[in-house]
Amino acid sequence: MTAQAAKPVPEPTLKRLPLYHRLLKELLAAGRPTVSCTEIGAGLALDPTQVRKDLEAAGVAGRPRIGYAVTDVVDQLEQFLGWKKVNEAFLVGAGSLGSALLGYRKFEECGLKIVAAFDADPARVGRRIHGTHVLALPKLPGLARRMHVLIGIITVPAEAAQGVADLLVEGGIRAIWNFAPVRLHLPEGIIVHNEDLYCSLAALSQKLAAALAAEPARRSRTPAATPAA
Repeated sequence: MTAQAAKPVPEPTLKRLPLYHRLLKELLAAGRPTVSCTEIGAGLALDPTQVRKDLEAAGVAGRPRIGYAVTDVVDQLEQFLGWKKVNEAFLVGAGSLGSALLGYRKFEECGLKIVAAFDADPARVGRRIHGTHVLALPKLPGLARRMHVLIGIITVPAEAAQGVADLLVEGGIRAIWNFAPVRLHLPEGIIVHNEDLYCSLAALSQKLAAALAAEPARRSRTPAATPAA
């Protein structure tokens, strides 16, 4: 009998799992031994049923009337998310955004270590940014193959992103975290996650505009205060 493939975990669930992990780490630091879905949901403003389904998707099971052992859930989430194994990555684009990512030390807690940066600008090549060497871009494919690096991070302008992605694939990179505001065209089997800051900013701006537009209407519905006698 052929074994069934694991059911894919929905993207929204994958994005919530790190939120659970962060909350549970805080509870662990506070000395909490157990926690319930209701408490996790209250801490993150989520429906407890959704919390339970998300944890089940990650292979985490609770016990009736007892809940979850916090230590066990933290361990299982880290295992499921691949944070138990450190994945080395190359970053391409050592400008402002790339430099900020190189300086973000929390990545290593999540199993990601940026071991080298690359740039096409000769003025940046040869520098060390937050302890990471910046190398010439043409060196990337060969070095990726020799080091067996599988993750690439793109922080270059949109017009340069496709060429960089092609170099990453040439070097054997299997997963790309793309911060450039452009759709990449890549071979089948390459995993791409687009981190579109423009779209996030547009959503934030629109919500703020809608909230400000609603304020006059709310004020007009608010009864006027009665003057004191």
